[in-house]
Amino acid sequence: MNRDLSNRNKSRTLSTELAHVLVERIRSGGYAPGEKLPKEAAFMEEFGVSRTVVREAISYLQAVNMAETRHGIGTFVLRAEEGTPFRIKPEQLGTLRDTIALMELRIGIETEAAAIAAARRTEENLGSMRTALDAFSAAIEAGQDAASADFQFHREIALATQNSHFAEVMGSLGPGVIPRARLATDAPDHPNRQMYLKLVHQEHESIFNAIRNQDVDSARAAIRTHLSNSRERLRKSDTQAN
Repeated sequence: MNRDLSNRNKSRTLSTELAHVLVERIRSGGYAPGEKLPKEAAFMEEFGVSRTVVREAISYLQAVNMAETRHGIGTFVLRAEEGTPFRIKPEQLGTLRDTIALMELRIGIETEAAAIAAARRTEENLGSMRTALDAFSAAIEAGQDAASADFQFHREIALATQNSHFAEVMGSLGPGVIPRARLATDAPDHPNRQMYLKLVHQEHESIFNAIRNQDVDSARAAIRTHLSNSRERLRKSDTQAN
């Protein structure tokens, strides 16, 4: 059944919406284990979205181990492992208070991840983080939301721990956990939104610098400050909304 995602809830990105649709199709058997997913163009036509949105949605499936891309061949559905992995369902992020609760979980997990990443990161890890930061900056300049690059930066920190459990948890959380404060308007190019994203970018740079310098304490403090600031911005917007 065709679904046009263009009018879905603006609180989530189109890529996150599409990712959730594909996840449900896989879980319901719409796409069987081992089956090759349709080409990007087919998803673009069916859902009325851009190629970038499709690729970000596929990246989400890869992050949560539901699909793998074989270069030159295509993307295939993976077999589900026994048991139900931890994940945050879309309905669990239905309110701002739900998002704040998730931020508290992230503070607990990602604070230690950043500290470990500072001790263990490789040059390759730093390169991947820088790529994510550059993508975030480019998205701001283009007047976009930058949520995908935001999530990728945090996932690269988890990967830099060299501990697969951190990366698996971040992958299970997925791009939908990136909060965006409820400012005066939902328009990505609104001055308030742009100012907010630039502040987030500065906080990301502080985290990156601490990890690059292998300063464990500063990395821990920088990401705690960043996530705590995000939580407080959400609380403030919640108070204003009420």
